[in-house]
Amino acid sequence: MRKILNISKRYGGLVIKLKSDRDKRNNDYTKLKRKVFIRVLLIVFATIATVIFLRDVIQDNFNIGESIVEFLKNKFYLSESDAVIIYRYTFLYNKDIITLIVIIIFLVILLRFSISWFTKYFDEVSNGMDKLVEESDNEITLSPELDFMEIKLNQIKNNLEKQKKAALDAEQRKNDLVVYLAHDIKTPLTSVIGYLNLLDEAPDMPPEQKAKYVGITLEKAYRLEQLINEFFEITRFNLQTIVLNKEKINLLFMLQQMADEFYPMLTPQGKQISVNVPDGLTLWGDADKLARVFNNILKNAIAYSDENSVIDISAGQQDKNIVITFMNQGNPIPQAKLDTIFEKFYRLDSARSTNTGGAGLGLAIAQEIVTAHNGTISVESNPENTTFTVKLPS
Repeated sequence: MRKILNISKRYGGLVIKLKSDRDKRNNDYTKLKRKVFIRVLLIVFATIATVIFLRDVIQDNFNIGESIVEFLKNKFYLSESDAVIIYRYTFLYNKDIITLIVIIIFLVILLRFSISWFTKYFDEVSNGMDKLVEESDNEITLSPELDFMEIKLNQIKNNLEKQKKAALDAEQRKNDLVVYLAHDIKTPLTSVIGYLNLLDEAPDMPPEQKAKYVGITLEKAYRLEQLINEFFEITRFNLQTIVLNKEKINLLFMLQQMADEFYPMLTPQGKQISVNVPDGLTLWGDADKLARVFNNILKNAIAYSDENSVIDISAGQQDKNIVITFMNQGNPIPQAKLDTIFEKFYRLDSARSTNTGGAGLGLAIAQEIVTAHNGTISVESNPENTTFTVKLPS
């Protein structure tokens, strides 16, 4: 029983702490409200005290009448009776109006200073926003009462800097890829032109040699077509809006057909694809676009898997989702690169191979398509294997 009470206290304390943290987040204005309340309270007390003081002073609490009479006599050389008459008609009989005017003037001055004090917070926030617009490297610093606003502005500033850096990195990767692809286009094009010239200059070339040259030319032409298609992908990627034409998909049939299509790429390196999907498992989605997702993942798995290894494709139902995994054995993806592997124009192999090098758009496009299906795509990698996981609503 004591143990149960201890657990109850522990979790009860945790609930109270979580509630307190949530309340603290919801009461971001606490410091500011406290400061404003104290200032307003001080202003009210100061106003009341000053009004009473001025009223008492003007109401002859300090015998001001005699002082005014003496002042008139000395400065304007008036007789005492004339000075008294002027004092009475100018000051004494109008003391209530004079008191009101003096108090109003004082309140206006006090209000002016109070507003200036309060609007300094708006000035600080405005200056902080200016730093956001100017992209200043300095941290935004505000008064302690505005620490919640300072935190939010600095978060926005950091997010903008990250987005800007990501955009610049993507643009740089895109520019690099364009340069690389332009260079790679020139290589097969030169070969195509060279072999066609040889065939043109030697019409009586032996059939075996001619067949060899034609085969090489055709291979280079296919590579040239692939590179040109990648150029189209680069220009089309940001312009294309993904429109889904959903239908019922037989997942086992789709993945087996795809494995068969990759057979020519697998055989030279002794690789195989194993499809483990329950018969009758269906998925609601755009067949063409999801085929492109699986195709891009498989290309990546084939390019970076070990020779004589098996690429395992598995699928199954988990709650309301269909989960498809692609697992291959090969060099692990560094942890630092797992977060960027789905970015546009990102290539895992910085060295670039002409034969396997692409525009770095495959996985980025796959993520866009999966997201359009309200699904998720992720990757895990360790020294044993690398696994891509696609979750899609069933």
